[in-house]
Amino acid sequence: MPHRTEDFVGAWSLVDWRIEYSDGAITRPFGKAAHGYIVYAANGIMVANIAKGTRDPFGMPNARNAGADQKAGAFDSYFAYAGPWRIEGDEVVHAVAMSLFPDMTGTEQRRLAVFDGNGGLTLSAHEAMKDGGSRHHVLQWQREGA
Repeated sequence: MPHRTEDFVGAWSLVDWRIEYSDGAITRPFGKAAHGYIVYAANGIMVANIAKGTRDPFGMPNARNAGADQKAGAFDSYFAYAGPWRIEGDEVVHAVAMSLFPDMTGTEQRRLAVFDGNGGLTLSAHEAMKDGGSRHHVLQWQREGA
């Protein structure tokens, strides 16, 4: 049975983000304490934000005055994008209109979507690697208020 828009609409909090490699290795890009939200609006726009569990504060009121190392650290500990979304069968497709990582803008991010029946949603995608191996991105979310 294909997914319905109403299955997605709402706010979801991150439970886990891991990458499973074809050699059996597992990494967590922002560690086990990563946190974030993904929001699917009924009007067809989505936003996703994920951060490391702890991030170094700049210690100043205006981020534009931060040093290059501080800015690089903030970039390396945060991930965000937004844009239109749609359902295609068992996948949700994010049409990236804006992103912290400029090269993602204009791409489509396809995610296999699996609902667990208990307010959980897993979004995943396989990616081929240049060395011939592969990696499987797995993001587990819990519906807010569930």
